[in-house]
Amino acid sequence: MWLLRLLKETGWHWWWLILLFIMLDQASKQWVLHAIPYQGSIPLLPVFELAHVYNRGAAFSFLSNAGGWQRWFFTGIAVVISIVIAIWLSRVGRAQQKLSLALALVLAGAIGNLIDRVIYGYVIDMLHVFYKDWSYPVFNLADSVIFIGAVLLIWDSFSSKPEVKA
Repeated sequence: MWLLRLLKETGWHWWWLILLFIMLDQASKQWVLHAIPYQGSIPLLPVFELAHVYNRGAAFSFLSNAGGWQRWFFTGIAVVISIVIAIWLSRVGRAQQKLSLALALVLAGAIGNLIDRVIYGYVIDMLHVFYKDWSYPVFNLADSVIFIGAVLLIWDSFSSKPEVKA
């Protein structure tokens, strides 16, 4: 079975990490759905609150008011990206820990948001950072691990030693 081979070749620990972040993301979203009314919030710090909002678009609510077609467009993109990253992760050498971690984080976040799009038609966001009149767009744990994974990918691309071909 190709899936079992993929898991063995990649290293099981990355898939456990991916599963852990997906479960944490989904649990946090379920908690928000049940604990905070839609568009409500719970202030935690003078610059941070837990909120309950939906994002029908992409990053920063891009195309959120496009009429509904964007749900399946972004779902399709997430499926393709997830497959590409899973294949890439399966081909990364065991010595490339930073790259593997980066890919695992991006994949976990992509799948976490993909689950929301398939089930609800939108992504549930809840982390809100603001200061006075400035407000960063509300985001979620999946967005956070995608961001951290992307930063690690950039760092890895600048810090990796090029392979010497003989």
